[in-house]
Amino acid sequence: MIALTETAARKISQLRQEEGASTKAVLRVSVRKGGCSGFSYDLKFDEQAKPGDKVFENFSEKVIVDSESLLYLVGMTLDYEGGLNGQGFVFANPNATKTCGCGSSFGV
Repeated sequence: MIALTETAARKISQLRQEEGASTKAVLRVSVRKGGCSGFSYDLKFDEQAKPGDKVFENFSEKVIVDSESLLYLVGMTLDYEGGLNGQGFVFANPNATKTCGCGSSFGV
């Protein structure tokens, strides 16, 4: 399962509008090799799920995750924080054994 906080769900809705994405577009969260800790998170809007994808819904927002990425993301909570010290999505990933200082890459 992938969970969204209410703050993250609101930000996803706001970004969809700002980017002019279709109202059908949902956030796709995936993992790719790279980053200073070995893996990095990739976020983008997608119109539909592909075969093998898992769809999770929280606070009326859906998130799509492919089956390979799900192995690294299961149990993760996606939050959004803003403020004077920076802003952005925060990944609370219980599978990460190390993370980088910026929080956008991790190792297992």
